[in-house]
Amino acid sequence: MQKSTFENCNPKNLTDEVLKYNGNANKKLNIAVVGGGLVGSLEALYLAKRGHQVKLYEYREDIRNTPLARGRSINLALSIRGRRALKDVGLEDQMINQHGIPMRARMIHRPDSSTYAMPYDARTNQCIYSVGRNYLNSILLKESENLDNVERYFNHKLIKSNFKDGSLTFMKMDTKETIQVNADLIIGADGAFSTVRKEMMKQPLFNFSQQYIEHGYLELCIPAGKDGGFQMPPNYLHIWPRGNFMMIALPNQDCSWTVTLFMPFKNFKNIDSERKLMDFFTNYFQDAIPLIGEKKLIEDFFSGSPSALVAIKCRPYHVCDKALLIGDAAHAVVPFYGQGMNAGFEDCTELDKLFQKYNDDVTSVLEEFTNTRWRDAFAISDLAMYNYIEMRDLVTRPSYRLRKTVDDFLYWLLPDLWVPLYNSVTFSTMPYDQCVKNRQWQNKVLAIVVLFFGLMLFVTIYKNMLL
Repeated sequence: MQKSTFENCNPKNLTDEVLKYNGNANKKLNIAVVGGGLVGSLEALYLAKRGHQVKLYEYREDIRNTPLARGRSINLALSIRGRRALKDVGLEDQMINQHGIPMRARMIHRPDSSTYAMPYDARTNQCIYSVGRNYLNSILLKESENLDNVERYFNHKLIKSNFKDGSLTFMKMDTKETIQVNADLIIGADGAFSTVRKEMMKQPLFNFSQQYIEHGYLELCIPAGKDGGFQMPPNYLHIWPRGNFMMIALPNQDCSWTVTLFMPFKNFKNIDSERKLMDFFTNYFQDAIPLIGEKKLIEDFFSGSPSALVAIKCRPYHVCDKALLIGDAAHAVVPFYGQGMNAGFEDCTELDKLFQKYNDDVTSVLEEFTNTRWRDAFAISDLAMYNYIEMRDLVTRPSYRLRKTVDDFLYWLLPDLWVPLYNSVTFSTMPYDQCVKNRQWQNKVLAIVVLFFGLMLFVTIYKNMLL
């Protein structure tokens, strides 16, 4: 009879070497981080700063030497959870002061080309920052070069892993040579289609689900103006909500804008000619045409194809004391709350806290990470799904604006008691799961208040009818 994932972790099954290690919890570990993207390179810094020997493996070339592939978002929204992680490794100031562009509100573009702003935080004026993916990844990798206990291996594709003995087999992409390495701990930070996770899925009691939404996305670009400056007010996240689809734009450091069109695949498929494309934009995004330029719009739209969006949930995140998933490998989310990177960075922060709490005892660290983190990961995944409906549709409705006004007023009146959902997710480190519970409590309170005043109004009207 095959033993479960956790039964295999029973001390009776551990080798003498591992038992010896558990008696010396603060032993410096040889750790392999698979995935040299944002989360993997950040985790390498956290672990190295704790004194562990870290080897970082990435199947692509060094991102600092290659242009960004089309279809992969070139800028991201950095909020407080991500900033805290960057602060821990000494890079927050560099990102915020030298690179980040503050976005203090949503700028809503109506179909008639008029606009209005919806501040993210009217009370304390907090903001999110547009940051370049390449730049952020580059400074994380550059920072690792300042640490003697971090080694970086690019063009290394993981093809096989063994969690029992901590062995990994890589293929060098340039020479096709295979090499085998061993590690005390394997950390999978290799994205939504994680190779490390695929190996974990062979373990009993490992739960996994993925959900593709019917909407895809296509990236366009608003170039800098003729004067070299921004063509739109830069300190906003611009949104064109159109019910079943939407377009957004984030500012870049060169004064251009990354424009992303989110829409059902069937709608993309129906736009199969230049005339249909121009008719579509004239009907729904008329003010964007002169910003992008008709020629550039046609060229960018038809030079690529819409990409899919997937959400992934799984648990447990670890196998024994040998392997762990973090970032998109553990919990890929759709991008509509701007929390994918921030949640991945928070994984690194929470993991570092556990290493500190348990004095580097890997068994305890990994078990608690799995037992506590999944609730928050599931919560932000569900919130991100819901926020797409809000951004493309609800944000234009009077009921939404009324609720936001009520939330903002109560937040101003009772800041320690009433924190709106968006503020708790984006501008606090409240656990995502608690953010959801907090919102559910607020909904109940408002429902009771509305019911009370409704009954009072009914009683008043009834009394007047009897008189």
